[in-house]
Amino acid sequence: MNKGLIKTPKATTAKTACREQALLFQDLGRRKVAADFSGGTLSSDAGALLLRQADRQMGATVALAQCFTDWRNARWIDHTVEELLRQRIYGQGLGYEDVNDHEQLRTDPLLAVACEKLDPLGEQRLHRSQAGVALAAPSTLNRLELSNNKHTRYHKIEHDPAKVEACVLQLGVCCVPKEACEIVLDLDAMGHLLHGQQEGAHFNGYYEGYCYLPLYIVVGEVPLWAELRPSDVDPITGVVRALEKVLAALRRRCPKARVIIRADSNFCREELMRWCEQQKEVYYCVGFARNSALIGRLESGLMAARAARCLSGAAMVRRFQEFEYQTCYSWSRARRVVGKAEVSAQAEDTRFVVTNLPCQGFAEDPDPERWAAQPLYEQFYCGRGEMENVLKQQVLDLKADRMSSHYLASNQLRLWLATVAYLLVERVRTIGCRGTQLARATAGSIRLKLLKVAAVVRISVRRVYVQMSSAYPLAGLFSLCQRRLMAWGQPEG
Repeated sequence: MNKGLIKTPKATTAKTACREQALLFQDLGRRKVAADFSGGTLSSDAGALLLRQADRQMGATVALAQCFTDWRNARWIDHTVEELLRQRIYGQGLGYEDVNDHEQLRTDPLLAVACEKLDPLGEQRLHRSQAGVALAAPSTLNRLELSNNKHTRYHKIEHDPAKVEACVLQLGVCCVPKEACEIVLDLDAMGHLLHGQQEGAHFNGYYEGYCYLPLYIVVGEVPLWAELRPSDVDPITGVVRALEKVLAALRRRCPKARVIIRADSNFCREELMRWCEQQKEVYYCVGFARNSALIGRLESGLMAARAARCLSGAAMVRRFQEFEYQTCYSWSRARRVVGKAEVSAQAEDTRFVVTNLPCQGFAEDPDPERWAAQPLYEQFYCGRGEMENVLKQQVLDLKADRMSSHYLASNQLRLWLATVAYLLVERVRTIGCRGTQLARATAGSIRLKLLKVAAVVRISVRRVYVQMSSAYPLAGLFSLCQRRLMAWGQPEG
């Protein structure tokens, strides 16, 4: 190999920086292949600008910062609460779920621009030892999460949990269309496994480990509620209190909308059903755990399904039946129960839901058979699986289950910040990618295809010039998303 075309040091010394050395690779035909670290100010997360624009239109971090009290002396700080929240939330949206990731991420000039840092190169830091690094260190972000649990001279940023809870709820409600005439609230409790001695950790046999059991309330693809709870509580714990707050916020947004609560059998309790029945225009459709009495009431449906399968030879046959049912002690009244009898070559299966939705439908419904037994179960109740896809994006794409702090309150704050990060990604998808190939993409796909874009960042006195890769295959989609987010007005309410 002829090295005359590439200048390299004759000998390597301890003081030689790696960026001064050319990295030589296998030749490409007659061409030499070399690399070094002299590319200048670069970023692999140009899509942070889209998160910034979505945040600006929603006012998410500005509203969230109002829930914090900063006792620091403003003369001696480099990072405001808003900037810290942006750094943490945008980082999570970009795939950096751990605070430790910011040890390297804090040098990214484009993330500094997204966080509204007026000095994105960190040239004017108060602490000269940090010159050239614009963003906060992991220790600073960690103190943001721990200040409610530690009271020292270093922990001076406190948050009001009630205000943060209300803020996250309001941000989610503002994503619900004001003209909605029917809103379906999906409830679920999802186990977040723990790997340590976290406060409030308990062993849960279903999840086969120590975990938390957070309560989620979701409308479509928008999370409204994310409440962290120990795993030794009943899933119904705190649900009515949460629904009261969610319903009040939704009534302010959509005063005439019909609200339907949808959940699995873990939430089938007298407390929840009685509360729904006492509210105006609030209905429920909840899974009901089977028992011998219910199976006995469904016996005629099972017989019909067996006969139909024998006569038709079909792989699977379903029959539906509805009836009035009341438990011996726990229910205060009889309620409508829909049962599914399924017979296949593998086994027989029975499932039940309890509801107060009228079987004859509502007067304004275009389809009067919408709430009949079969469509109620197959089309409506089974539709709650979409809510589980939202939770999977929270956990798999945004790592909302990363509960690394010892304190329950700090882990709750982490869960709220992850929820806000998901809301920003969801707005980029819903507003920016409407009608495109990414309109139904997961948060992970949005990040991979739209946020992870290589760019050269040139910063001068007059402008920040971001030069993205000319070979980026979704440049047209990125431009469309940018235009739509810029045109998207501030949500009312």
